[in-house]
Amino acid sequence: MLVLREGVVTEAAEVAPEQQLVVDVPGRGPRAATADTALVGPCEIGDSVVINTAAADLALGSGGFDIVHVNLTRGLGGDGASGAHVMKLNYSSLQHAVIPVEDASEGLPEGRPVGVCFLHGQLAPFAWAVAQVRAGTRLGFIQAAGGALPGGHSRTVADLRARGLLAGTVTAGSSYGGEAEAISLAGALAYGLTELGWDAAVIAPGPGIIGSGSRFGHGGMAALDAAHTALALGCPVIVAPRMSSSDERERHQGCSHHTQTVLDLLLAPVSVGAPVGSGELIGRGCGHSIVEVEVDLAAYDESGLPATTMGRSIEDDPLFFGAALAGGALLGSQLDVAS
Repeated sequence: MLVLREGVVTEAAEVAPEQQLVVDVPGRGPRAATADTALVGPCEIGDSVVINTAAADLALGSGGFDIVHVNLTRGLGGDGASGAHVMKLNYSSLQHAVIPVEDASEGLPEGRPVGVCFLHGQLAPFAWAVAQVRAGTRLGFIQAAGGALPGGHSRTVADLRARGLLAGTVTAGSSYGGEAEAISLAGALAYGLTELGWDAAVIAPGPGIIGSGSRFGHGGMAALDAAHTALALGCPVIVAPRMSSSDERERHQGCSHHTQTVLDLLLAPVSVGAPVGSGELIGRGCGHSIVEVEVDLAAYDESGLPATTMGRSIEDDPLFFGAALAGGALLGSQLDVAS
């Protein structure tokens, strides 16, 4: 069963794609909570709300916070979006109708490159590096499964959009709440690279990631679907590997087992970016091309974009950021060739 508790809002921040609250739950005291206002509407002090406490009760790291399930005071009058006819989060209590981009596009992406990231924390350095190699690139972001599903959960995306480093966002599959909604990754790529005129796309999960420590039981497996979809549409794929020089978990040191598993399972070759001197840490899998790239960690650190991952700074874990920068730079260089 869902772990649901009723409480009263005692503090409420300004309404944004996600609203930060404090909810007083009888017997549990005040708890920080988040409301996805696109789904449940805004909350005000004094509102009676039902929150889902499951993740916070389990202390699940970056995903361990309470989420408003319904606002009993003012959240029962929604009418849905006009003209919407396809369900997201279908057959759950949070199902809601959207207008899918597939209604507007069935074109093929014409061989434009697609980047694939394993973590949302790679998105900012990847996008920044693309722009350093080829300024003015219209890089679109497709949010896939593997981490947070709400498209409004990422402050990084809002920052990249404001800086012009992302040209738009589409939430695909079970992910929802982006600037546009797609039923599938293929539909999202076709729409972004044809109808929206993106020069390239990057596919990554939302913040956080699902993980069990096993070979196949983790959100990084979403990268396998992303790469296969892009390849099937005739797009060259550039992988930004998940790497680390200081992660305490052995399975993520050097080239993470998330990346290595996906490279082993891919049915066709892709290009993999790596900082100079680190390519030997990555297995070749299905004949993949490992390309070592010069990266500028100091310049990225000065950009003001996110420079920490799971509490580790760019100085603590230069390989993590270097690998993401290398992936973006490699994609940017392929755009130079294509132009």
